[in-house]
Amino acid sequence: MLAIAQGELIQIFRNRLVLVTMLVMPAAASAFYMYVQDRIPFLDVGGVAAVLVFLVVVMGLYTTAVTTLASRRQNLFLKRLRSTAVDDGRILTGLLLPVTAITVVQVTVILAVLSVVASPPAHALLLGAAVLATVVMMTGLALATAGVTNSPEHAQVTTLPVLLGVLAVSGWVGFTGTEELTVLKRALPGGAAAELVVDAWNGGAPVADSLLLLAPTVAWVVVAVALAVRIFRWEPRR
Repeated sequence: MLAIAQGELIQIFRNRLVLVTMLVMPAAASAFYMYVQDRIPFLDVGGVAAVLVFLVVVMGLYTTAVTTLASRRQNLFLKRLRSTAVDDGRILTGLLLPVTAITVVQVTVILAVLSVVASPPAHALLLGAAVLATVVMMTGLALATAGVTNSPEHAQVTTLPVLLGVLAVSGWVGFTGTEELTVLKRALPGGAAAELVVDAWNGGAPVADSLLLLAPTVAWVVVAVALAVRIFRWEPRR
């Protein structure tokens, strides 16, 4: 598994398009939001933190993971790996470990910068739980999306619905809260996790109540994994 992860890490840093998508774009968008967060009245720090988390995880982890899996399937690398003694779970873990680790580091650095330029989070551990839940959810959705993605080029199309949808929901919740349409906002993918980030940063709700927001995110993880098990393919479609 570690050998697979090491090889994948090398491939990431050799691919300029992946580097731009995974590192430059999220960093640039994060810098923009940090710049405007104290200049626009309806932006609070918790809402900005929620948007930043999802920008990095969706653009960095989700899209890169789908593209990676589609590429490895297309060049038959997945098929060759499956013929070895390494089981399916370790193969997928090895392939996705580098991009996941880089994303977690990115999120940590960006949120640390935000805490310096704005204000620190009220509940750091709760914030960590929210980030972890978001990473797991988007990894599951990446596996499911990869099941219907035939090639790296096709990934530019298949990732759009989830990418735009999750970013829209997280921004909607982060900037408007959940006082209205509470059930709908929490039920949509990313809504509950975005609210959890806001609560963790602003300290606006009891920790026990905020932890309940993990339930909808876990439900989406279950749905995504169930879909991935059903539709994920190890060989190119004929």
